[in-house]
Amino acid sequence: MEEVNVTLTVNGKEHNIKVPSDERLLDTLRDRLHLTGVKEGCSIGECGACTVVLDGKAVNSCMVYTFQLDGSEVLTVEGLEIDGQLDPLQEAFIDHQAVQCGFCTPGMLMSAKALLNEKPDPDREEIKTAIEGNLCRCTGYQQIIEAIESVVKIDRSE
Repeated sequence: MEEVNVTLTVNGKEHNIKVPSDERLLDTLRDRLHLTGVKEGCSIGECGACTVVLDGKAVNSCMVYTFQLDGSEVLTVEGLEIDGQLDPLQEAFIDHQAVQCGFCTPGMLMSAKALLNEKPDPDREEIKTAIEGNLCRCTGYQQIIEAIESVVKIDRSE
């Protein structure tokens, strides 16, 4: 298998790595960079457990080859917390009990983060659309939507 040199900025830190040409971003993040918040669920881009923010957009990391990403910027759930301070989205998920088993939570957070980065004041339908690619078996989505809405309201009041 051919190997390719790739430079990625992940959670603000630059990484120069050599990867096989068939390695998925999901595997690079988990196995090489030890960022295990990125979860493997379905491996076919249907569940959203592996969602990361890639160059500002929410993507399923199981569907992207790392070699394609030279020069790209990736944000994972580990990158949301800064200097021990949780991101407002993380706080909102806790406050609204939007976390049950937790398997879908990193992907949900990253889809919501990408939405809020692109559109700081989405309405309920835009929030639903942003997370529609993320499957949750525990919460029924209501608490997740309410958590995201609460961050929008916080941002509006500032």
